[in-house]
Amino acid sequence: MTDLHQESSLVLRPGDKYRSFSVNILPEEPEELHLHDVRKERHFSLIHRPSVMEYYSDYLQTPQIVAMVGLPARGKTYISKKLCRYLNWIGFRTKVFNLGEYRRMKSTYEDHSLFKKGNLEGEALREQCAIEALEDTCLWFENGGEIAIIDATNSTRERREMIKSVVDEKGYKLFYVESICTDPEIIKKNITEVKVFSPDYKEKTTEEVVKDFTQRIQHYAEQYMPLDEKEEPDVSFIKLINAGESVEIHKHEGPIQSRIIYYLMNLHILPRNIYFTRHGESEFNLSDRVGGDSELSPRGKEYALALAKFVAGMNIPDLRVWTSVKQRTISTAEHIACPQERWKVLNEIDVGICDGMSYEEVAMKYPGIRKAREMDKFHYRYPHGENYQDVTERLEPVIMELERQSNVLVVCHEAVLRCLLGYFLDIPQREIPYIYVPLHTFFRLSPITYGCKVQHIKFPIPCVETFVPKVVFILYIITAMTLVVTQIL
Repeated sequence: MTDLHQESSLVLRPGDKYRSFSVNILPEEPEELHLHDVRKERHFSLIHRPSVMEYYSDYLQTPQIVAMVGLPARGKTYISKKLCRYLNWIGFRTKVFNLGEYRRMKSTYEDHSLFKKGNLEGEALREQCAIEALEDTCLWFENGGEIAIIDATNSTRERREMIKSVVDEKGYKLFYVESICTDPEIIKKNITEVKVFSPDYKEKTTEEVVKDFTQRIQHYAEQYMPLDEKEEPDVSFIKLINAGESVEIHKHEGPIQSRIIYYLMNLHILPRNIYFTRHGESEFNLSDRVGGDSELSPRGKEYALALAKFVAGMNIPDLRVWTSVKQRTISTAEHIACPQERWKVLNEIDVGICDGMSYEEVAMKYPGIRKAREMDKFHYRYPHGENYQDVTERLEPVIMELERQSNVLVVCHEAVLRCLLGYFLDIPQREIPYIYVPLHTFFRLSPITYGCKVQHIKFPIPCVETFVPKVVFILYIITAMTLVVTQIL
């Protein structure tokens, strides 16, 4: 690993990838950016600052398969989609392969008898789907994929042996995630709230769905073989019992599996809302300056009062407020009557040598910075500062706590809010820097079965527009219900 403070010399051309480097651009920018000595005018310094992904580079060279295990209606698809979203958000190229989707492309579902033991046609169909999913998984890895999640019951040792044989042949790593549920209320809720919307049950009543799916579960239960460290001593796995009430872990290997385990241990399925807002308009917003620790403008203070009144009217039980340690977020939340916490990791992106400067001043003093950011805004790092990937990495503890907690209001900053919304709304990394998050807007996120419902509420308090769209990029606007709040004034 390169020393963190070592300086190197190389040439970057437009379009080159440099996501794990800090590009310090000083006055003029020639056709080729010669990165040399920061003390010499018109030269450029490249200070190697490894990202978290570099620490996993050796492990990423070996593709990883995460295979779900468990009876139907145990939340396997929910876990698969959440895990995939998390892994993509932190930078691992991950994809879910759902065997139910393969089956539906080959056959129209009629009833539960398809899964009955002894139904040779049904067994052959499911076997073929499993083979094709494994073949597609291998293609995914050949085309740059790093992690594949196989979303299926994988409820017999024979099926798991099929997966393991491919893993051994290809030299992949394998990790099982088994979801076990003995609580009939959770199972019933999963059927009535999720399975009734399955493509298998179009134009079926809830009663018909519950009856058929219950019988389907019974067919699987007759053949189900839970993971057992004695019967399958060489496999790595985690068992999630009753929606995370307890867990069992066996023989996990490497930091990637460790992160998967840590994430899964923080998941819960309890209904709750998560609330976000940027700080009120600040004095630096008015002067178009970046960074700093400025106070709120008069209109920003007006928003702080309106926000407190609005939140009080919502009567949110056990609400807690998290802010950054910057004065503008603290002042925005100061009138909200509930427990509050200050998180340094919620601070705005560090703009390094540009701190306190206006965009016009940055353009005049460091004209190359704008061009470099336009090349790759997510990975471009401000000289002696951060990029969006750095912000994502430091926000991981916040995500873990938000997955565990209920009813939290986060008052933060533009880049930070973009990264948080990028996680919850499953927005690709390259689009995260272009999520539209205006000032004086309240975001309410409601996690649902396979995603997140978002509502943004615009307060009728004037403020400056801080978003500057680039012609070469598509503005990513969250699709949601927009409300204009009038009753708070």
